[in-house]
Amino acid sequence: MPDANIRIPQAARDRLAAVAAAEGMSLRAYLTHLAETVLTPDERAERAEQARTALNAWTGYAPTATEEAGLDQELDQRLAQVQRP
Repeated sequence: MPDANIRIPQAARDRLAAVAAAEGMSLRAYLTHLAETVLTPDERAERAEQARTALNAWTGYAPTATEEAGLDQELDQRLAQVQRP
């Protein structure tokens, strides 16, 4: 369980409490639920590998490490474009 002595800035706490209330939850319950939905890096890697395996079985698509790096770079560039003000 998280350290009960952690201080959240008041504005952030108020916003989180409002979001929790809109979901019909207490702030504590909302934060607990949120924490349970976060994947660890190992869990994300495992899911990515499962997705790659399923995609390969379904379509035969098996990108090389170089192709994956190129796709990651393209995705980063496109995300940077849409995030510009």
